[in-house]
Amino acid sequence: MRTSSLSMRLGLTVSLMGAGLVVLLATLAYLALTHELEKLARRGLENKLEQLEHSLRQGLNLDDISARPHSLLDLIMGHDNIYLTIMGTGADAPVLLSVGAKPQQPLLLDVPAGKALAYLNWVDDRGNRILSATRLLPLHSGENVRVLLSLDRSDDEALLSAYLRSTVIALPLLLILIGMGAWWLVQRGLAPLQQFSRVAAKVSTQDLTHRLSLDNLPKELGELAQGINFMLHRLDDGVRQLSQFSDDLAHELRAPLTNLMGKAQVTLSRDRPLEEYKAGLESCTEEMERLSRIVSDMLFLAQVSHPAARAGFSPVSLGEEAQRVMELFALSAEDKHLTLNLRGDAWVMGDRLMIQRAISNLLSNAIRHTPEGSSVLLLVETYDQHVSLSVGNPGRGIEAHHLPHLFERFYRADSSRTRAEGGTGLGLAIVQSIMHLHQGHADVSSQPGRFTRFNLVFPQHLKTAQV
Repeated sequence: MRTSSLSMRLGLTVSLMGAGLVVLLATLAYLALTHELEKLARRGLENKLEQLEHSLRQGLNLDDISARPHSLLDLIMGHDNIYLTIMGTGADAPVLLSVGAKPQQPLLLDVPAGKALAYLNWVDDRGNRILSATRLLPLHSGENVRVLLSLDRSDDEALLSAYLRSTVIALPLLLILIGMGAWWLVQRGLAPLQQFSRVAAKVSTQDLTHRLSLDNLPKELGELAQGINFMLHRLDDGVRQLSQFSDDLAHELRAPLTNLMGKAQVTLSRDRPLEEYKAGLESCTEEMERLSRIVSDMLFLAQVSHPAARAGFSPVSLGEEAQRVMELFALSAEDKHLTLNLRGDAWVMGDRLMIQRAISNLLSNAIRHTPEGSSVLLLVETYDQHVSLSVGNPGRGIEAHHLPHLFERFYRADSSRTRAEGGTGLGLAIVQSIMHLHQGHADVSSQPGRFTRFNLVFPQHLKTAQV
C-alpha cells in the first residue's frame, strides 16, 4: 500500500537506496578482501618455491634431500600452515621429503607437475581450505624433482568469517542511522513547503495579496515560488480588473436603465397626448440603442479575448483596409470639411474585419475631435520588424495624465461630451484587445492644443513581408 505522505515516500526511497548501497559496498569489500587474500597466498607460495629452488641448486642431489635436508627444513620450520613434499619424477618414485604438521592428501601426489607453476584449491578431510602449488625444480646434478607446497588457509577463512559477522551485526545499525538521517534530511528539505501551504490556505478571491518569501529557498523551490508569486500577481490584477470592470459596467448600465425607467414612469403617470407618448417612446428607444451598443461591444470584447479568434488569420493589406474605412467615413468628414489622407502600405497577418474595426474606431474619434477645415492623416510605416498604422489629427489634444488610461474599459477623458455623443467608453478598449489578439499593441501620443496620434503596432511576419 502506497503512503500518501511525500516525506515518508522520500524517506523510504532514500533509506532503501542507502541500504542497497551499503549492502553493495559490503559485498564489494568482501569480494575484494577474498581476492587480495587469494593473491597474497599465491604470492607467498611462489616466494617459498623460489627459495626452495635456490636451496636445491646449492649442491644437493636426490640422496642429499633425504640425508641432509637441513637447509630445506629451515625454510619450512616455524610455518605451521605450510606443508612440503619432494619426490622424484618417476611414476613409482618415492617421497624424498615430507614436512608439515599434517601429511598432504595422497591424491595430490598423483597431480602432474611441470616446469610451469600450477595451483590447486582443495579441501582436506577436516574441511580446511588448502591452496597447493606444484612445479618441477632442478637439482645441482641436473636432475629434476617434483615439489608440492601447500598452504592451509584456515586463517584467511577465519578472517572472512569475522568480517561477515561484523558486517551482519553492523548492517542493521547502519540501516537505522541511514533511515533516521534520510528522514531528517527530507523533513528539512521539505520544510519550505509548509510556507507554501500556509500561503495557499490564506489565498482567496477576496485576498490575493499574499506572496511567498524567497529568502533561503533552494534554487528549485525558489523558481517555483517565483512562478507562484507571478501567478498570484496576475490573478490579483485579473480579479481587480474584473471587479473594476463589473463596477464600471454596472455604472454604465445603470444610467440608461434609470433613464428608461424614469421616462416610462413619467410618461405613464397620467394621460398624455399621443405626441408625448411618441416622444417618450423615441427617447426610450435611444436609451435602448445605447444599451444594445454596450452589450454588442461587450460581446465583441469577449470574442477577441478568446485565443481561438486567432485561427482565421490571413495576410491583410493595411493600406487597402484603411482606404475602405476612409470611404465609409467620407460623408462624416465632408460634413466637417475635413480632408482624409493616406500614405504608405504594408502587409500583416490578421483578421481583416477586426483590423477594419480598429481603424474605424480610431478614425471616428479623430473625425469627432478634429476642428473643421483640418485634415486627418493615416500613415503606414515599417520599422524594426514592426508595422505601424497611425491616425493623427490636430485639435485640442489630450492631457498627459489621461494617456495611460485611455485604453481602459469605460474610461473617458471627457465623460460628459462622450456620453452626449452616444459613446460607450469601450471603443479604445476594443482597439487594444484587437491589437493584443494580433500580438501587437496600441499606443497614443498627444501634444495638448496641437496634435494627437494613435498608433496600431503589428509584428512583421516573414510571410506577409514577402507578399
